[in-house]
Amino acid sequence: MASRTPDQDQHSRQSRIAEMRRADRARERRNRIIAITVSTAVVAGLIGFGSWVLIDQKQQKEQKEKAATAARNSPVSGEREWDAKKLGRNHVETPVKYETNPPVGGDHHPRWMNCNGDVYKNPVPEVNAVHSLEHGAVWVTYNEKAAKADLDKLAGTVAKTPYTLMSPVKEQGGTIMLSAWGRQLTVDDASDPRVAQFFTKYVQGPQTPEPGAACTNGLADK
Repeated sequence: MASRTPDQDQHSRQSRIAEMRRADRARERRNRIIAITVSTAVVAGLIGFGSWVLIDQKQQKEQKEKAATAARNSPVSGEREWDAKKLGRNHVETPVKYETNPPVGGDHHPRWMNCNGDVYKNPVPEVNAVHSLEHGAVWVTYNEKAAKADLDKLAGTVAKTPYTLMSPVKEQGGTIMLSAWGRQLTVDDASDPRVAQFFTKYVQGPQTPEPGAACTNGLADK
């Protein structure tokens, strides 16, 4: 058997080295392709997930807006309604005799009761409270039959809701009554779901004769 010459050994080594380098370059290309593919998939996944989150948030917002619109447009079961056009809106500084107790509209004092979530411990002048209704406020009233727990719950709701006020009316017929301009609801307790519905519909609601008018800088007889 003929022995290999030094030149042949050198050539063989160079061939092996060249093959190893080609293999390394091939691996690097495969790794780059894999990395690019994975990165592309991750980015696409993140974009897809982000898009899904945005779409989901948009749908939830639209659903809430639709629910709020439906609540505003749906009648509140058991509420009484008066023709707003027949309720006087003159500013007077003389006593006014109202048809309902508490009143839901009519001529009233030029100064309104503060109704920026104000909870009054004592009765307030009707003529001033009616002016608050004209500004889009909901007036929560109660008599001596109302439970303390109900009053605490209602006071908490009123305190955090602009364009609302609360006060006692000893002579009213219902235990708890909610009044807006030309609208009124009577309930027995604060847990009645119609309370929230009435607030949603009539706080600055479509019945408001003067939407956006102030509920501060009025009378504050606490």
